[in-house]
Amino acid sequence: MIDSSASPTDIEVAAAATLAGAEIVRARYGRLHSRIDKGAGDFATDVDVAAEEAILDVIRGARPGDAVHGEEGGRRGAVDAVREWLVDPLCGTLNYATGSHLVAVNVALRNGPAAVADPFSGEVFLTDGVTAWVQYDADADGGGYGKGRTGVRGRRVADGHATGPVRRRAPLGAHTRLVLVNSHPPFPGAPAFRAVDLLAHPGFVERFRPRVVSTTLALAWVAAGRRAAYVTDGGDLSGSVHFAAGIALCRAAGCVVTGVDGGPVGPEGRGLVVAADAETHGLLMSLIRGRGRSV
Repeated sequence: MIDSSASPTDIEVAAAATLAGAEIVRARYGRLHSRIDKGAGDFATDVDVAAEEAILDVIRGARPGDAVHGEEGGRRGAVDAVREWLVDPLCGTLNYATGSHLVAVNVALRNGPAAVADPFSGEVFLTDGVTAWVQYDADADGGGYGKGRTGVRGRRVADGHATGPVRRRAPLGAHTRLVLVNSHPPFPGAPAFRAVDLLAHPGFVERFRPRVVSTTLALAWVAAGRRAAYVTDGGDLSGSVHFAAGIALCRAAGCVVTGVDGGPVGPEGRGLVVAADAETHGLLMSLIRGRGRSV
């Protein structure tokens, strides 16, 4: 997947690694999977582990001096490595284990390029840290989301994939009124704030329509303009294997990205509010702050 005749760029490494993981996820879909208990009701499968190893093989081959922090294997590589890759090989394990396609594979270089793949639609969302675009994996069974439709804009490139700017292939997400709210426990900000509480807020119900989906896929959809926003509880999510790639993608796509307190996402940040535009972000923040309890 990487041209061995030339030194690959970081975004090429991220894309190739993500596609390697997505291939495993797609190929093993529908089989009986072994379950690896992680406690508190959480679990991984043999597919999570295999996809992570496939991703690590690509990164190690292209960037042997870098460290890698994987969801399943933890941090590996030199302790003093300057650069670190964040890997979530299968975001949405429960969905996958129950036969749902709502999953994603993501790879991000900390504070650098990132890639998010939907193994079943064939979409790979990419950012070099400045701009964002979508690539279509011709090997996916689905042949790529919207392939053949006039709504897919981009150019055909040598490797058989079509690419195009992320935010130009769908209507602006704010118009959909669909807001993705992470309702999965634990709720580290409780009782001051829980994202799930928005679902019962009269102002939220009046203006938006809630949806819940795989974390990384949710953020990719906001970046692509298919959803108005995504809200989740939590602490500093900037270095999380679950969120880093999606945050990078949304920032590059021009979304408004903050914590649930309206501050920057980072070491002092709390949770995540990502919106398609400033108006949607402002409305969500007013609902969060107007719950009668501070965040």
